[in-house]
Amino acid sequence: MEAPAAGSAANVTTPVADEEHLDYSGELGELRGGDEDNEDNVTHPWPYLQEIFSYVGVKDSSYRIKCLLCLPRVTEILAFKNSPSNLKKHIERKHVGHLKKYEELTSRKRKRAPETLPNTSTIKQTTLVNTRTVSQRSIDKAILKYVVQGLQPFHVFEQQPFRDFVKELQPNAKIISRLTLCSMTDDASMGMKKAVTEAMRGVDHIATTTDCWSARRRSFIGVTGHWIDPNSLKRCSAALACKQLRGSHTFDVLASALNDIHSEFEIRGKTMRTTTDNGSNFIKAFQVFGEDENNNAVGSDGDPDNASQRGEDEEDQEGDEEVEFVDVSALLNEDDGLEFQLPQHQRCACHLLNLIATVDAMKATSNEAYKKVYRSTFGKCNALWNKCGRSTLAAETVEDACSLQLLRPNGTR
Repeated sequence: MEAPAAGSAANVTTPVADEEHLDYSGELGELRGGDEDNEDNVTHPWPYLQEIFSYVGVKDSSYRIKCLLCLPRVTEILAFKNSPSNLKKHIERKHVGHLKKYEELTSRKRKRAPETLPNTSTIKQTTLVNTRTVSQRSIDKAILKYVVQGLQPFHVFEQQPFRDFVKELQPNAKIISRLTLCSMTDDASMGMKKAVTEAMRGVDHIATTTDCWSARRRSFIGVTGHWIDPNSLKRCSAALACKQLRGSHTFDVLASALNDIHSEFEIRGKTMRTTTDNGSNFIKAFQVFGEDENNNAVGSDGDPDNASQRGEDEEDQEGDEEVEFVDVSALLNEDDGLEFQLPQHQRCACHLLNLIATVDAMKATSNEAYKKVYRSTFGKCNALWNKCGRSTLAAETVEDACSLQLLRPNGTR
């Protein structure tokens, strides 16, 4: 190749100070010279700029880019491989009118870049949901909680719809058997009983309430405990028992059941009072077996000194009598019916108010004027109650007119 003439050398633009921008004039074949070995077949590094720049080749660590806006004059720019900043500088220096077009092309590229982000985030979210697993122990506890707290029968989880429901939520789950569920229920009951007993062990004063009732030809007794937490002064309550009561609701049966429950939770000596209704069986149970705060001996004239004096005289008289030896073991084994020790009795105030409104109000019927109005009013009420109880049409008519059903009172409420 011949050397360029001296006059043609002046047509070549000298490099800029940073040696990143080279502007050549003349024939392309003359400018390439020995750089043909550095060219390769790499595609355009910035495809979005192909409208104004074409790719030529590679020189050292830079791309050789030809400006299409300079045609027919051949102009090559060296641009770093990691940035097209030299291309922008060329536009600002040589083609200021095309700067807006250059910015539009680069902005399109920036807008297209985030298009793949939604798919990526969706894939990550799907992965997180699919990888979540629930242990078999957690599933068993959830079933136990559903049956116990929801008061569900044990056979409910043996039904196929319930099993399908669990399988839809957790396909790998195994449904426990009825025998296992009963065993887990017993264990949970024992654990709860221990927790309640431990909580009441650190309390000195406890109050209990009790009641008995019949439902579906069976009798039950329920007991609740109430105390003040000594640390937080918070009122605490717990259900101590709800068990079947066999036999008649006599005073001795109630006393035995209540005493057993107090002993089971270790509160027999710290129960201050037990609240019940005004049933005669409860009243007699506490009269016979309960503590009486007024059981100190007093004389017939109300003087305790006279009572103590009579006690001393009786002891002197007994001292003169002949001593009789008795077998102690026989006395200890004898069932005298006084082996129960119940706390002091507290009658329910709400039940007393109900009695005032029912039983005691009947005493006012001794007045003839009140008795006439009372019988006329309750005669009409009884007619409505009987009609609604015998006819569904009448009950629906009352409900449509009053938006409620008529409640029929009984002897206590």
